[in-house]
Amino acid sequence: QVHLVESGGGLVQAGESLRLSCVASERTFSTFAMGWFRQAPGEEREFVAAIRWTEGTTYYSNSVKGRFTVSRDAAKNTLYLQMDKLKPDDTAVYYCGMQVRVGDPYSNWGQGTQVTVSS
Repeated sequence: QVHLVESGGGLVQAGESLRLSCVASERTFSTFAMGWFRQAPGEEREFVAAIRWTEGTTYYSNSVKGRFTVSRDAAKNTLYLQMDKLKPDDTAVYYCGMQVRVGDPYSNWGQGTQVTVSS
């Protein structure tokens, strides 16, 4: 089973930037897509962004569109999330997951990385 490890979280002020990384334990060339989700205290996990692994098509939630950029480096088995113009509402634990085939639920969740944005 592929294991995912997120990193790059931290404490920043509103308006600043962070770059999250998600490294897979083995090659993910057969994966349909990988995505970022987040979960704030007392709330359900929500979709943030995703990328089709082979063709690179990207998807974003309305709340982050224009501020966040998802990308991948297939040679490094790594997924990235560049987060710019951060807001306090972006505070959450960020998780990456895999969608092995189209229509499958996301799985193989990592342990998450905390992002805290102060006002």
